[in-house]
Order: sequence, then C-alpha cells, then structure tokens
Amino acid sequence: MSLPLKGLKVLDLSRLLPGPYATLLLADLGAQVDKVEDPGSGGDGVRALPPFRAGESAVFYGLNRNKRSVALDLKSPAGKQALRALARRADVLVESFRPGVMERLGLGYETLRQDNPGLVYCALTGYGQDGPDRHKAGHDLNYLARAGVLGLGLAQGGEALPGGQQADVAGALFAVVGILAALHERRGTGRGRLVDVSLADSATSLLHMHLAARLFAGPASGPLEAGKGILHGSAAVYRLYRTADGRQLAVAALEPKFAQGLFEVLGHPEWLEDAWNTGEAGRALQGRLEALFASQPLAHWVRVFEGKDLCVEPVREGDEVMEDPQFQARGLFVTAPDAQRGLEAVTHLRTPLNLGALPTCPPPALGQHTREVLREAGLPDEVLAALAPSR
Repeated sequence: MSLPLKGLKVLDLSRLLPGPYATLLLADLGAQVDKVEDPGSGGDGVRALPPFRAGESAVFYGLNRNKRSVALDLKSPAGKQALRALARRADVLVESFRPGVMERLGLGYETLRQDNPGLVYCALTGYGQDGPDRHKAGHDLNYLARAGVLGLGLAQGGEALPGGQQADVAGALFAVVGILAALHERRGTGRGRLVDVSLADSATSLLHMHLAARLFAGPASGPLEAGKGILHGSAAVYRLYRTADGRQLAVAALEPKFAQGLFEVLGHPEWLEDAWNTGEAGRALQGRLEALFASQPLAHWVRVFEGKDLCVEPVREGDEVMEDPQFQARGLFVTAPDAQRGLEAVTHLRTPLNLGALPTCPPPALGQHTREVLREAGLPDEVLAALAPSR
C-alpha cells in the first residue's frame, strides 16, 4: 500500500531542527523532499553537530532520511535561477530564514507564486513574520521562556532544562498541519498560500488548557503561577518523587479512583483526604510521600506498582527508552541496512504516525543529488555543469 503523500514535491530550505523535522514527517509519509543546502557554508549546520559516527553527524542522520540534497548558492544568479526552476514544479516550499531574507534574495513568496500560483510556502521562524520581535534571534529555550512554559515548570524548585526541544517540535507539527490544510484548500481553489509559523506562538500551545482557561475566567481565577495549580506542583498526587537511588518516579494519580488506589497500595488509605489539598495539609502530605518514596530504590517501586493501573511511571533515563517494550511493540524503532555507507543495520526512530511501512532511504551527502534534481526541473546541461560540476 502506497504512502498517503506519494507524489507530493517538497523543497526544504530549512536548517537545524524545526523545519527538517517537519519535512521528515512529510518524507516519511511518502513526499519527495529535496533539501536545498548552501555549499559554501557546509550545508545544514546540523551536519557539524555531535555526536559523530565515522565522521558524520548522528543528529543530521536522524533528521534527514528519505531526502535528497541539492547544493545551491542562493546569492548567485545561477543559484537563484535554479531555485525558481525547482519552485515552479514544487507543491510545497519550507524555509526558516529570518523574515525578509528570502525577499532580499528575490525568492520571497510573492515572487515565487507568480511562477507557481499553487505553491504552498511555509515560513517557519522564531517569532513569525510580523510583530516587534520578528527579526529577533532565539532558540527553543527562549521560546519556552517567552510562552510561560518554563515559568510553570519550576514548581518543585528546580531549574532543570526541558529534556527535549518542545517549542521546536511543536512548531514543526504546526507547520505540517498548516501545509496539509493549505494543500487541501488548493484542491478547490488551485491556489497555494503563505503559511506563517512562529516557534514562540507554537510554544503557547503547550499551555493551551491553562492560558485559554485563564482568558475565559478572567481576574477571578488568579494569575498562572508555578506551584499554584494542581498540574504544577500544588497537589501531592501529581508530582515527581525521588527514590533512594537518586532516580525519580512520576506520580499522576489525579482522579479519585487513581488516588485512592495509590494510597491503598502504599498502605495509607487515610492519606486520600488530603490528596488535592493545596494548603498546609497538602504540603505535609507531599513531605510524607517524599520520605516514603525516598526509602526504597526505583526498582522496588516499579515492582510495587507493576500491574497496577494507577498512573505511576518510572522516569526513564538514557537507553532505557529504547528498551521499553511498549515502544518496541509500537514499532518506533526500525532497523534497515545502509548500503551507501556500508552499514548492515541502522536503527531509525520513526515519527509517531504509522501509516505504512517506513521508507529508510539514508540521508544524503551534501549536494549528492544536485544534478539529478536540477535535470528533473528541466535545466539545460550547461547550467547543470556550472552548478554541479562534480555531481
């Protein structure tokens, strides 16, 4: 059975994580993704990001399977000509330059849509195409800070950084949603559109339940504060607890049936009375739970809660995630050969949408497919020779 996006042509001018993860999702669903990279800078900066295997970035490898690489200098007249030729036959273009960069190159949306009115053009940036901070630099941690996600995550007194790039991935997901929505619209109108995705905006989606409720409730609800909501540290039944060996247990027994079961398993059913108390009694209960969980190592508590449907999970660390039988059963880890690199088996982390067998074409070398892709776009041999003399 073919993948649902088979035949979709995507030009990917993005770098680092958000754009490449968005186009990885599209590629894994069957789209042909052609990654346009600058040969003078060494291509996507992730190519230089450790860790490395045989001199190649493992991060780049994990984000760029099922894509082709085209090396183009977009500042040169020939590079601009080539990009416009590629965009004329593309369905989607994804870029992550700061606002105005593509326009200064003469390759902005208004220009490209004159050649291809049906082009869906996704601009994925830190703060979006408008607003006072549209030109401001930023990274995932900055967007999470601006959106209030970090502020609500410090309820237990720590300053630990998030374990993953939440705003970047949220932005990638919204980019894909916007692209697919625009493609659906194009079926009826024949016209594409500009999809403006801000990573900072996307970070606010992580707090949608809380921010939206605050907007509706108004001043009577009080401001959002770390440690004040039951999901942000005030409830004893929704917290992280450290065990005797320095590991952590995630307790999320919010509903009464789960809280009751939790305290029965722990041998203290009387503690249920203060399960959702946010005052002194609740803090006292937190202290009792902290002492109890700290009395035994994590493995003990895993055995205690094994088979109990009570919303209690160990906090996985390191390679434990890859060994998790649930993730293995869901097929999140796919092993395939990489003949291009002479590797008999490489394990890929698939994206969560499983709509068919995962294609595992290995990531490209910089400019590996330049001639092939430009020839498909109809560029003459003399232009090919100038743009890709060795490919």
